[in-house]
Amino acid sequence: MFSIYILTYNEELEIAPCLESALLSDDVVVVDSYSSDRTVEIASRYPVRIVQHAFESHGKQRTWMLREVPTQHDWVYILEADERMTKELFAECLQALKSDTYVGYYVAERVMFMNRWIPHCTQYPRYQMRLFRKDKVWFDDYGHTEREVCDGATDFLKQTYPHYTSGKGFSRWIDKHNRYSTDEAKETLRQLKEGQVDWQKLFFGSSEVERRRALKDFSLRLPFRPLVRFVYMYFFLGGFLDGRAGFTWCTLQAFYEYLIVLKVWELQQQDPPNDSFEEETVSRETSIGSSS
Repeated sequence: MFSIYILTYNEELEIAPCLESALLSDDVVVVDSYSSDRTVEIASRYPVRIVQHAFESHGKQRTWMLREVPTQHDWVYILEADERMTKELFAECLQALKSDTYVGYYVAERVMFMNRWIPHCTQYPRYQMRLFRKDKVWFDDYGHTEREVCDGATDFLKQTYPHYTSGKGFSRWIDKHNRYSTDEAKETLRQLKEGQVDWQKLFFGSSEVERRRALKDFSLRLPFRPLVRFVYMYFFLGGFLDGRAGFTWCTLQAFYEYLIVLKVWELQQQDPPNDSFEEETVSRETSIGSSS
């Protein structure tokens, strides 16, 4: 058996169905970032444990959770409130635990948007680290999200999980991604200054995860990124095959990309600290001190 962590913040519309899907496990832990809505109240109606911890970042929240919140089992699964565990995925997870070869498993998400699955424009199958040994995996921050660090070999599961990305409405989606774009802009600026494109992984990466991350690093350096992203998702990935939902998704992603571009520009316009002024002031004070 494995334990399930559920990360929450103001998820009163999503937490009940998420918990009901997670109760296939005998150990479910809700890690809440001090929600101001009825999330904790609703969660308390279920046979789960609830802990609260102030949110710092996605990576730090996950690492704190893994290190400080005990579980009944060594293997854990991370479930977001707008995601669901399925019976088929749960069964495959149990089967995966029988092997000692891997310390973690990636699982592909099925993005559910406007009441349907949109497989084409969401780069399906798009994998996330979900099932792992809690003593072998931790998380670092990357932009608004996180990236896993694994002490051992990993593998991929065949079953997928549904991810209801706009279950709380378009206004909530836009507000959330406006916040996300600020962190993404900071990470983009850092990557442009310090990072580089790994061409080997971009074209010959051993997994979808490696290729996708190299593609992201490459895309940060493209001109007209919002337009390029729309064209890539809608035409090259086949978003037009996902109907109205696909067109809406591609448009929103291009809008999100444009927010990042604008905030990168804004950060670049900010004046750096005037080191020369500070040095001149220190030098002048030293001279005055010496002359006296």
